[in-house]
Formats: sequence, structure tokens, C-alpha cells
Amino acid sequence: MSAGDSGGRAAPERLVFFDVDGTLTAPGTPSTGAFLAQLTGGASAVVAAEAAYARGEVTNHQVCDIDAAGFAGLPTDLVEEWLGDLPLIHGIDVVVDHCRRRGWTPVLASLAWTAVTDHLARRFGFAPSGGPVLEVVDGRYTGQVRRYWDEQDKRDAALAVAAAHGVAASSCFAVGDSRSDLPLFAAVGGCIALNASQACAAAALVSLTTVDLRDAIPLLERLATRWSG
Repeated sequence: MSAGDSGGRAAPERLVFFDVDGTLTAPGTPSTGAFLAQLTGGASAVVAAEAAYARGEVTNHQVCDIDAAGFAGLPTDLVEEWLGDLPLIHGIDVVVDHCRRRGWTPVLASLAWTAVTDHLARRFGFAPSGGPVLEVVDGRYTGQVRRYWDEQDKRDAALAVAAAHGVAASSCFAVGDSRSDLPLFAAVGGCIALNASQACAAAALVSLTTVDLRDAIPLLERLATRWSG
């Protein structure tokens, strides 16, 4: 029987939460915020702010303020066009399809702007769970933040999505790579650190370094077997 074959029996529903920056972006490429900032000329400030957040020196609210400023005056449809060129890890579509065939709902749980997560949700079939929101007036970004979001919000929103699906947190899995994933890792039944920081890898049940998200499928199946019954 293949990993995705439930043998004719309906698989119990699970939710699998996927981080975006460092997890679904291609290894060795900038975060989604830095990728967009490269196109507006503000990459150095965004990269420095994100590095400070990773070290625990600033909050994600502070990162959002710095990042949002670079969007001032940009049309929303232009940013959507740019996101079509976002460097992504290989195999996302295959993993999303595998999850859905197994009766698992793939959900984005991220600190990336909702402009990014909504784009990826439409493109690959993920369910979104929220995130920071850029202010928009008359089809253009103002450079202000409409809604802030941090790692606690990320966890709480993900668990609210699980509850709305009638799925216990203990039946959910999470795939991530960094500081922002730690609260969610602690709340769900199984977690995979993918191309992760040392702290994130230490918090996960299993860890993987790869350029292809399909390599996570056997690990998800191993977690599912461990938590079955």
C-alpha cells in the first residue's frame, strides 16, 4: 500500500499547518518580505529587522512597521504580480495533494503578510489562518499596518481553525523552521522542523533539510502512524 493509500477506509481528518518564510520559500532565498522589499529598494532594512526578530531582539510588530513602509503607494495588483515570481521550494503542489487525499487539511500558519498567504492559498489550495494585514486605500498600499500579528497570534489562529474543523490540537501537525513556529509546535500533536534554525529543530519531533517539500511526506506519514488510534 502506498503512503497516501488509506486502504479504502476514510482517513481521520487532520490539519497540517505549514509556515511560509523559510519553509515554503526556496532554501537560500530571502523571506517573502525581503523578496518584495528587493523590488522596492528597501531590502536591507527588512533583512536587518527580520534577523533581529530571529535573535529575539525585536517584536514582529516592529518588523511589520519597517516592512510595511516599503509598500507605500504600491498598487495591490502589482504586488500580486510580483508574487508570481516568488522563489518557492519544490513539491508544494504534490504535498498539498497528498494531504487532501489523506483527508488532511493543509493550512498556512505564518507571519507573512496576508497578501502573500492569500496568494499561496489560491495558487496551491491551502486554507489560510490569518496573518498581519497591510492597509489598503483605493487599491494601493498606504505603508501602514492594519493588523499586527505575532507568534502567539499565529498559534491561536491555527488552533481556532482546528476547532472550527472539529479537530483536536493533538491531531494536528505543523511544519516550520524558526522562532515563530515554536508556540504552535508546542500546541500540536506532531511537528517537523524543515530547513530549520537550531532552536526550532530542537523543539520538533523530527527534522529535515531538503530542497523538495515532498521529502516531508514520509515524515508526515510516520507521525500519522504514531498518532493513529
